[in-house]
Amino acid sequence: MAKVIVIVGPTASGKSALAIYLAKKLGAEIISADSRQVYRGMDIGTGKVTKTEQKQIKHWLIDIVSPKTNFSAAQFKKLADKKIEDILKLGKLPIIVGGTGFWIKAVIDNVEFPKVKPDWKLRKKLDRKSADALFTMLQNLDLDRAAEIDQFNKVRLIRAIEIAKKFPR
Repeated sequence: MAKVIVIVGPTASGKSALAIYLAKKLGAEIISADSRQVYRGMDIGTGKVTKTEQKQIKHWLIDIVSPKTNFSAAQFKKLADKKIEDILKLGKLPIIVGGTGFWIKAVIDNVEFPKVKPDWKLRKKLDRKSADALFTMLQNLDLDRAAEIDQFNKVRLIRAIEIAKKFPR
């Protein structure tokens, strides 16, 4: 992977201010890796940089989708990879900043995502189950995948079950 700066941490911890400071000093552009800031209108509680701050330094992947739209880590990775490439072609340094660790991991570790479309009927059925029940179900389907996942994250457990059903190991 090309050289990039990555700034991570919780909401309102000063990540954006640091990124803007570094971007000014280093001639960089900023890529937001925040699963809430991608949504238009989600300004409260997300720590989203102001329009004034965005005019000072170019920010990418903020306010790009409707809140009615699902937006996945795989979609983020695809867009972030392209932005990194574009920024580097300009002779600038990309700074990835955000609090969504899995999205950052997807880019930095070049995570490959299975091409499995969401199964909304299955998701609705699984969403009624507890995280413990989902984790047990995943263990029965795919022990390796279960060993790698946060057993308390229902969204990721449901997605892992969805994938395990399509691609049994």
